[in-house]
Amino acid sequence: MKANDKTLLNNRTTIPVPLTRMGFGGAPLGNLYRKISEEDAQAALQAAYDAGIRYFDTAPQYGLGRSEGRFGKALARFNDDEVKLSTKIGRLLVDCEPDEVTPEAFVDVPQKRIVFDYSYDGVMRSFEASKKRLERDDIDILLVHDVDVFSHGSQEVSDAKVRELFDEGGYRALHDLRDAGEIAAIGAGVNEWEVCEKLLGLGDFDGFLLAGRYTLLEQEALTSFLPLCIERDVGIILGGPYNSGILATGPVAGAKYNYEDAPQDILDRVAKIQAVCAAHDTKLIAAALQFVFGHPAVKTVIPGAVNAAEVAANVAVLETPIPTGLWSDLRGEGLIRTDAPLPSEAS
Repeated sequence: MKANDKTLLNNRTTIPVPLTRMGFGGAPLGNLYRKISEEDAQAALQAAYDAGIRYFDTAPQYGLGRSEGRFGKALARFNDDEVKLSTKIGRLLVDCEPDEVTPEAFVDVPQKRIVFDYSYDGVMRSFEASKKRLERDDIDILLVHDVDVFSHGSQEVSDAKVRELFDEGGYRALHDLRDAGEIAAIGAGVNEWEVCEKLLGLGDFDGFLLAGRYTLLEQEALTSFLPLCIERDVGIILGGPYNSGILATGPVAGAKYNYEDAPQDILDRVAKIQAVCAAHDTKLIAAALQFVFGHPAVKTVIPGAVNAAEVAANVAVLETPIPTGLWSDLRGEGLIRTDAPLPSEAS
């Protein structure tokens, strides 16, 4: 660990893999929305490592393998047993013709198309392909990627993907890999807490990477899902703490929410939250990043970064002192739920 070790250490150990309090989310390094130079990508990863971050998350989807490839180069350079890594299954990357490429929200991607596959064979093929791109023989956490409505467009298709995971052997493959010691933990990485709750009703998982669904803007997961995580001893890796950007930028023109331009009601709500933050001389981004740690199920948070400066900014935000009165004022004005655990109350 480097200078920021006290900030980045994490004593919350529900997930059976030690994770630093802040991790590094790899979606932006897949050229999410815009092209990132290789130099900036490697500088961002190096800056994260130098700052004491030891948990790195990526996925085949992120730039159709580009993010994993960039991680592989950096991880070979780090050569540190403390580094913990997660990637995902569910999307196979298949060679294709130029007009068949499925970049989704990524730009400047390899000539690949995505095939969704949650079967036993699909999990194993995805795992082996990821290991090659990451240049590693071991991956610490393997997550089922995007079996949610957000990704598949309807509840019917989401339900079908969940059935495929269990009926076609994908869930068994995850357990086989864990039992063989090739991975240490299994879970899912999704954009909706509802499907996590459904998965917990069907099987045993070590944790979930929940993107954007427990934030300063959204706390619906408090109703049933997060209490269930505490009951089942399941940890949460919190992705998307800025709800795709708006909690970092504020309600500016073109601010992103859920990967799209933020609607007016979200812009208005963020403006109110930002006003409370300003009254306490606190930046919105700092309140957004630290709010999630109030809940005991949250084990780590993984904001993304596209260069070394953004990594440094994320670490600085995590270190920013937050006045206790900020949280109580947000609660008092109805801007966060009254049952939301506050960072000032966390043990």
